[in-house]
Amino acid sequence: MILHFLKLEWKQYFRSSHWQKGIALKILMGFFVLYFLVAFLTVGIGGYYLLKKEFPASDPLELVNSYLLFAILADLIVRYLMQKLPIMNIKPLLILPIPKSKLVHYVLGKSIFSVFNILSLFFYIPFSIILIKEGYNTAGVLGWLATMILIIQSSNFLNFLINKNNKALLIIGAILVSLIGLQKFEIFNVVGYGGAIFNSIYQNPIYALVGVAILAFLYQLNYKQLRNQVYLDEAVATKVEEAKSADLSFTDRLGDVAPFIKNDIRLIWRNKRTKTVFLMSFLFLFYGMIFFSGKTYADMPAMLIFASLFITGGFTLNYGQFIPAWDSSHYKMLMSQSFRYRKFLESKWVLMVTMTTILYVLSFPYLYYGLDIFLMITAGAIFNIGFNSLFLLYAGSFNRKRIDLTKGGFGNTQGTSATQFLVVIPIMGIPMLLFWAFSTLINFNAGIIAIALVGILGFTLKNYVMNFIEKKYIKDKYVMINAFGKEA
Repeated sequence: MILHFLKLEWKQYFRSSHWQKGIALKILMGFFVLYFLVAFLTVGIGGYYLLKKEFPASDPLELVNSYLLFAILADLIVRYLMQKLPIMNIKPLLILPIPKSKLVHYVLGKSIFSVFNILSLFFYIPFSIILIKEGYNTAGVLGWLATMILIIQSSNFLNFLINKNNKALLIIGAILVSLIGLQKFEIFNVVGYGGAIFNSIYQNPIYALVGVAILAFLYQLNYKQLRNQVYLDEAVATKVEEAKSADLSFTDRLGDVAPFIKNDIRLIWRNKRTKTVFLMSFLFLFYGMIFFSGKTYADMPAMLIFASLFITGGFTLNYGQFIPAWDSSHYKMLMSQSFRYRKFLESKWVLMVTMTTILYVLSFPYLYYGLDIFLMITAGAIFNIGFNSLFLLYAGSFNRKRIDLTKGGFGNTQGTSATQFLVVIPIMGIPMLLFWAFSTLINFNAGIIAIALVGILGFTLKNYVMNFIEKKYIKDKYVMINAFGKEA
């Protein structure tokens, strides 16, 4: 029966019009997956020896165990934001004599082979092989590996239960940030106690059975939840929800752009993909810790500028590059209204600038790494406000790809085209090049000032630039209406 289901899905996928569109993008995404597989495999094979070299006085396995708790929580957040839940068109099958339990088990079983589950194995399995090769207790290593696999699958099924619950994401994020803070400020030894848990599994492999029990419990919860929904009347019934409207009256002070701002806020919060972009922008705040906390990039200031741009530009870069495709489903209706196009564009600009400002204020703790680092972040914020926001608006006039926000979250790649990859070159390359040139020829401060001046210049010339962008959008208005009117 499972083989028959696989054949049906195979035929459905390759016979659909969706397969014939965006083949180049699928190939590119395949290369990204392959890159991460190779990266995880490389770290899995060489990780033991690298840790042994960098920390000769410590046991590599104990070092890995010490930070596994952070990795598990971070994995849950990434899954929530990016993992697509397994789906299957069951309507035609519900009228056939097929046990509903088999349909549910098939859908749940299919999720086991998610890319998010496989990637981690490319680290844990090679790392375990190296541990055995280096003389570690075989039974202990196998018990540890089995526990890691059980945790991966448990995270997979836990994600199904919490995926549409924003409170769950906030709770997990708060726990992760709290644990990092407790460890960073030496309030509580999270690393030590977390490492002790996983070290005990290596010393007593029988503890892996706890993972089996947790996985079985989560699988059963998912099974019951899905089994209760596998009915024909449930599948064809029209879903009725009570409309909830938030009080957005605070935007009225923004004048003529207020109605557009309200629509954008509602669109962001009511759709999984846009909400994911919004929430991920706050995760980018922690991006700098990768670059600023280690010595690897200390002698590569251009890469520190790269990180500085992402800290405050997470929303601008991820939301701005798909303007105006976010509104493609109702673009025809918008263009039939009597309003100045400039106001529509300015609402997007105000949204990006406001989010950049909020993220900049939240980045103040980076003063911990020194004034030079915070000056980089400040220059990056000014550049995001003055240059990147306007440049992304202009780049949006070349956007011809429709986005259907009803189709999944972050994993939905609709709207992605060569434009999105080309815009990365100026928005990231220009500030890095400016800093490299001026810091090399003059000094560090000159590089920071050069980046900030470009942002200030863009902000000063904003009205002239917006007039130019507006004319470009009006010129391409009907081309965009036609493009967005096509099936995604």
